[in-house]
Amino acid sequence: MPTKWVLHWHPNAGSTANSQILNDISQCIESINGVRDGRWKAVVTFYKPIVRDQAMVAEFPRDFLGISIPDEPYKYYFVVRGQRIIVEADVSIQAIMDKLQSYKLRVMLNFEGLQYRLGDFRVRVGKVFPSHSESMRGIVMEVEYLPISSIEQSKQIMKEFLEIVQETLSNKSLPGQFTHTEPNFAEYGLSDQYTSQHAAIQYSTVMAQLIASSQLAQAGRN
Repeated sequence: MPTKWVLHWHPNAGSTANSQILNDISQCIESINGVRDGRWKAVVTFYKPIVRDQAMVAEFPRDFLGISIPDEPYKYYFVVRGQRIIVEADVSIQAIMDKLQSYKLRVMLNFEGLQYRLGDFRVRVGKVFPSHSESMRGIVMEVEYLPISSIEQSKQIMKEFLEIVQETLSNKSLPGQFTHTEPNFAEYGLSDQYTSQHAAIQYSTVMAQLIASSQLAQAGRN
């Protein structure tokens, strides 16, 4: 599987992600010869254990996530960030979980937007919003380098490509920038060869960053 980075938009102090910024980002991608190549969608679900005995709450992971990604529509991924666990399952596992009544859906967040091709790169830009609302919670960008599946070997060319993107964005004087934090994949038992499990972990990491940014923004307003 080609290697990819998943980045989130970090707004400047006092600003928030909005539709105008998302449109400006899309225009920047098109200005460096990005060709629209359809739409994409990923979903991150926070699960909460159904516990009859409250004394057992501590036995269950707090950050239990279910993730679906556009590259693997028939797969579903579970990530427990605290214990560094990643599990790949068939997409039908969601129906099984509903029947087992062990966990209930707490929050479902959609990542959705436009997909572009730029030579050997695929770029996806989209908004993050809850399933029950169109209220934007953030902006993400996924950059995929199609010829290489080695994380280490692709690192330099990914950095150079993102420098071009960031420079193009800076010309619009947007109130923020994309940030990339690479998880320690080895902690999850994954190798240098990129897989869909790596992607699921990246989405879980971005989700944590978006929540942290939202909490900081909320604290700033208070």
